[in-house]
Amino acid sequence: MREIKDSELLHQYLAQHELEQAFHEPLRPLLNLYVFEPGEELCSQGARADMLYVLVKGKIKIYTTSPEGKTLVISFKNPPEVIGDIEYIRDLNIINTVEAVSPVTVIGINGKTLKRYGDDHAPLLRFMLDIITKKFYVKSDFLSFNLMYPVEVRLASYLLSVCYDESDIGFKGRLATSELTDTANLIGTSYRHLNRVIRKLSEEGLVERSGGYLHVRDRALLEQLAGRNLYEH
Repeated sequence: MREIKDSELLHQYLAQHELEQAFHEPLRPLLNLYVFEPGEELCSQGARADMLYVLVKGKIKIYTTSPEGKTLVISFKNPPEVIGDIEYIRDLNIINTVEAVSPVTVIGINGKTLKRYGDDHAPLLRFMLDIITKKFYVKSDFLSFNLMYPVEVRLASYLLSVCYDESDIGFKGRLATSELTDTANLIGTSYRHLNRVIRKLSEEGLVERSGGYLHVRDRALLEQLAGRNLYEH
């Protein structure tokens, strides 16, 4: 993570995502811009929630880890998105791990500072309420339907999410084969079955396994297989 000292860029992001009313003038000097690189965690499940972030550029991956150590991806998010809002409202530790997929820019503010200067600001509270209600809807939909889809569909959706960022046409990711065990856990399958599915998709020309990575060869066919991306709403 690195901080960007650029008030003009900060104001541009606020205007781009129509956040000027939510983060009004008294809050502006308290806001900071931060950049996270792909694979870098914005926050980790169980850690203390000191900061609230607003995603303004890039894509993030949100996943949870069970007490037994099993991980499961919940969703991928694009701007605008708030990270740490439920924890801020309920004064909880971080609920899920959030990781940058593409280069990510966030607006950050210390939680205690926000409580002092923003708790009575209605536009900010309405903005956060809107974000939180959408999160509960997405999580309910995910828990109800995700694991009912075939592994082929789940893998196709996952690859589309980690390899592409619609807000950054220059970004084209790839999945390291060393991460396939984690990928299997994240989409709720076994490593052995995941490899069988990858071989099948390779034979059909959708993906290619080479150089220690899994590459998307035919995005259109992969999107056709996924139907609607399970992890992005």
